Amino acid sequence: MSDALFYLSATQALALFKTGELSPVELADAVIRRSEAIAKTVNPFADRYFDEAMKGARKAEQRYTRRKTRTRRLEGLVLSVKDSFSIRGRRSTVGSLFNAESIDELTDPSIERLLRAGAILLARTTCPEFCWLYATHTRMWGITRNPWRLDTSPGGSSGGSAAALAAGATTLATGSDSTGSIRQPAAQCGVVGYQAPHGRFPMLGHQTFDPYINVGPMTRSVADAALMTNVMAGHHRLDHHSLPGKLRLPDNPLPIDGINIAFSMDLGHHEVDGDVARETHLAIDALRAAGATVDAIDVNWASEAIRLAHAHEEFLFAPVIVAALRDHPDLVCDYTTELAQTATSVTVDDYRASLEVAGRVWQDHLGPLFQRYDAFVCPTVSCPEVSAESTQKSPVLINGKSFTDTDTAMTALFNMYNRCPALAVPSGMTDAGLPTSLQIIARPHDDAMAFRVGSALERQRPWLDNPARRPVL
Repeated sequence: MSDALFYLSATQALALFKTGELSPVELADAVIRRSEAIAKTVNPFADRYFDEAMKGARKAEQRYTRRKTRTRRLEGLVLSVKDSFSIRGRRSTVGSLFNAESIDELTDPSIERLLRAGAILLARTTCPEFCWLYATHTRMWGITRNPWRLDTSPGGSSGGSAAALAAGATTLATGSDSTGSIRQPAAQCGVVGYQAPHGRFPMLGHQTFDPYINVGPMTRSVADAALMTNVMAGHHRLDHHSLPGKLRLPDNPLPIDGINIAFSMDLGHHEVDGDVARETHLAIDALRAAGATVDAIDVNWASEAIRLAHAHEEFLFAPVIVAALRDHPDLVCDYTTELAQTATSVTVDDYRASLEVAGRVWQDHLGPLFQRYDAFVCPTVSCPEVSAESTQKSPVLINGKSFTDTDTAMTALFNMYNRCPALAVPSGMTDAGLPTSLQIIARPHDDAMAFRVGSALERQRPWLDNPARRPVL
């Protein structure tokens, strides 16, 4: 079977469903076959619902063939949901053995909207234990690997979603993000990941009160991310912080002629791999070719904010991880002790400082920057050469210097400023065969601008559109 069907975008599939050239049953069957073929190598899935998905596809097929039946916005598209989101009557293990029997009573509002819009639940995607690692491997589900090179990490914590998309094993997927867990795996696997402004996509419970945390779409194209965004966005009564009103991103974003974009290669903080730098410069050239003005700016104000953005979330995570080690020492992963050491090393003074620094940096630097520029861009990941079995303290060599995988993710600053939309879009390929990615950040709540820039880059530097730009599996 040609891999063209596996890599069909959601927008393409919907168009073919409506003309009758493709059936939801054909697409679901092809994706399931692909999923089974890469299960032992890439391993992107936790629980799988393939039989139910085929039943859903047959119902969707009937809706398309009945003339007077109205089809929904995502009718017949297969969807994979990260194993950390609640779905009523199903379990979400968050990658941990001690959640193996945990059955949810509510469905996460954003996931519910996707399902009500006609998306067909295919599977749950893997994540590291407690979603707290930039790689994806657990005692619960094993090792998830990058389809581009099986020795490398697909990223984390939404690594299963990114890997499934890159492998052609799902059409749509979801991720969650608190310091980069959508954008970093999207970058590692060469797909699109979107962190919308906090409150754009409603969530449940305590997560809605941490402005760093978000749910978001992961897709193979910018248009598909916009499609999911339009379905997921909007106020929900169970989310106190959900934003009012709906969002309608256009099918065909405006061009970027005359747009002013600021650019930093390293945020004044990160060591950037030479291949990543090369591909980033090519992406910048592509944006200029599309009509934008792109200015390189000197960033000498972000290091402390980046450190404290990570500290902010570690401080909030510490009680969770300490309780897990205390109550379930026989069930947690080997690396969980390492996670606890990092989390408990953060002090309340660090947490307080994260708030103070956030205010100062916005007032003195980022706020004024967005008065002059419509968007800001930088690499999403500074180096994709991370082992599939990496842990938080495993060394990652960049330009001959040793770092950790946390150091490679150039994302946490924009969790601190989570009213700014942040879109990760593929930008190229390293000589060693791994994707690179550009992170596009727009002014607070200006989702449309992030998608305008992302669409322009995708048109100039297409990705996954032919076999030469897909993983060999």
